[in-house]
Amino acid sequence: MKKLFFFLHTIIYLSVFSQTDFSIKLAKNAESLADQSVIYNPQYFTIDYPNGDIPAKYGVCTDVVIRAYRKVGIDLQKELHEDMKKNFNLYPKDWGLKYPDKNIDHRRVPNLMTFLHDLEKNFLIALILININLVILFVGI
Repeated sequence: MKKLFFFLHTIIYLSVFSQTDFSIKLAKNAESLADQSVIYNPQYFTIDYPNGDIPAKYGVCTDVVIRAYRKVGIDLQKELHEDMKKNFNLYPKDWGLKYPDKNIDHRRVPNLMTFLHDLEKNFLIALILININLVILFVGI
């Protein structure tokens, strides 16, 4: 039983601290972006997809988040757009759109809040399922 406890504790510990390392990298990237001179500009831009970005000299608060995630290898424009295509009904309808718009959706705070909340939920569910499966595997329930 001590081995099982140690093993489960190690798995949980590694899961939590690998996320912490990611969070630190993400925060450092965001901090480095805050040092840059950016002109506030909420204007609609037509941008490339995936990995599209408005000109670096412009931005709003969400552009810092998007750029920080991109520096750790996550393209929020692509991820959010793909999720919106599958789950458009779950996203806010504040802009009267009938379908996702890859140029702007990822720059809107309510859309990012919806997307990131679902990611957090899915991560916690996956972590719980991994732990349940490990218990079943090692205890033989």
